[in-house]
Amino acid sequence: MTEQNSDKPDLVASSEQAVNETNVADFGPPTASKGADIVERPADMERGMAGKLSVWTLLVVIMELCERFAYYGASLMFNIYLQTMLGRSKSEAVVLNRVNQFMSYATTILGAIIADQFLGKYKTIVVFAVVYLIGLVVLTISSTDFAIDGGFGLAGFCIAVFGFIGFGTGGIKSNVSSFMAEQIPVGYKQTGTPGVYEDSRLTTERGFRYFYWAINVGAFAGMLACPQVAKNKSYALAFMIPTIMFFVGILAFITGTKRYTKKQPQGTVLIKVWKCMRYARAHKREGQSHWLDSSLDARDEEWNNEFVIGLQRSLRACKVFLFYPLYWSVYGNMSDLFINQGLTMRRPAWLSVDQLNAINSLVLIVAIPVFDNYVFPLLRRLGFKMGPIVRITTGFAIAVGGFIYVTILQKVIYTRGPYYDFTGPNVPANATNDISVWLQIVPYAVLAISEIFTSVTGLEFAFSQAPAELKSVLTSVFLFTNCGGSLIGMILGIWSSDPQVLYVFAAQAIILGVLAVVFYFCFRHYDAMVAEQEQFN
Repeated sequence: MTEQNSDKPDLVASSEQAVNETNVADFGPPTASKGADIVERPADMERGMAGKLSVWTLLVVIMELCERFAYYGASLMFNIYLQTMLGRSKSEAVVLNRVNQFMSYATTILGAIIADQFLGKYKTIVVFAVVYLIGLVVLTISSTDFAIDGGFGLAGFCIAVFGFIGFGTGGIKSNVSSFMAEQIPVGYKQTGTPGVYEDSRLTTERGFRYFYWAINVGAFAGMLACPQVAKNKSYALAFMIPTIMFFVGILAFITGTKRYTKKQPQGTVLIKVWKCMRYARAHKREGQSHWLDSSLDARDEEWNNEFVIGLQRSLRACKVFLFYPLYWSVYGNMSDLFINQGLTMRRPAWLSVDQLNAINSLVLIVAIPVFDNYVFPLLRRLGFKMGPIVRITTGFAIAVGGFIYVTILQKVIYTRGPYYDFTGPNVPANATNDISVWLQIVPYAVLAISEIFTSVTGLEFAFSQAPAELKSVLTSVFLFTNCGGSLIGMILGIWSSDPQVLYVFAAQAIILGVLAVVFYFCFRHYDAMVAEQEQFN
């Protein structure tokens, strides 16, 4: 039977029954975690609720906040910095910016392998944080007038961004979110209300939402502060601020060293995966619900049934992630094409157009707690459960709506004088048409709402579907999809100048709209599978 047919919900139970008592949800071994009262679902449980996040969990979140301040505070300035200080064209700046995004996510697989096989998540985060910090220092030095006048500006930028910062942020990304989740005690905890228990799965959902909230607090602060310093002081000082902020984040993170839950590296997990898959192919049997079922109950092998079931879920998750690159390509426009669009619009003298990215983070800062405390709990009480596929599809659809707006806005810009589509003679480099830059608020806000449904759900889905040994790997696979988005962005960057950019916006909106429909009809049955998985657990 083909793998595609094996993914239907009514066939899940046969594989998962084989796990039986060895599989206790994603809760790991059947003993209560520190801080949890009960592992198995209590008989009198009527509903679950999210618990509070511990101080040690919050230290990880604080470190991520500082890292995102550093990343967004610095990278947001790259597009204008490359054009105004290093003499690059719009197209060259867009391509270099997308290369930066590519490097930041291409190294996530490396970070996951190092964590799972050699160092563990905590040490890997610390090592890559030091590499990252060195890159920020090099970037700061290379942006000084002395370095730029001496011809080191572009070379220093490439060394810092593609050599150090890209590796550093990738190594951290692949581990920090799952390390945060590992600080949450696994199981159920009694509350003062009969029948109501704190459910670690809901607490983990809350953890991921607030982790994402912290990302955007850091990004918002960095986006507000750094471009203003660059505009009014210097780029060297503007790059120095993220450097200092990230150093503070590293200090905060290491203060919890003795209190963190640290899982030891599991060894060569990818080799284990390969052996399990090879065994399944070699021992394929008739009537299997999934091609990996032949690896269940294997004798004298290094995996157990829980690992096989987790690997099946991980492969299904990877198929879901194949649809993410175009979404990330659309999302990446905020850091380059949206900025270039804003540069052609009328704006106040005090505003640096790249600062409008802060609107995206501000909306997320406000919206994530609202969705966490009101929207999602209300939907659960009403009996309406938004499974991961419905949430992701909703995010795609919202992003399509935002890009339809962007396309129309670009068309309107070209209808306004005095420079219209900026192709006439004697068009100055800083030419603007008579249309307000504040019209860009809408797409920044809309893409923020789409992230709650698409990006947060993707991180959560990667963590929940993988067995313990593969959590970092699957998280890094999800993050790696950003590389596909960056590659698409590099290609589209060729046509990022006026007036071709109008067609780039329109094409992305149309293609993502079509893919959203295809995505839903391909994977809508996964929501039933996830619900059955939770019920089985």
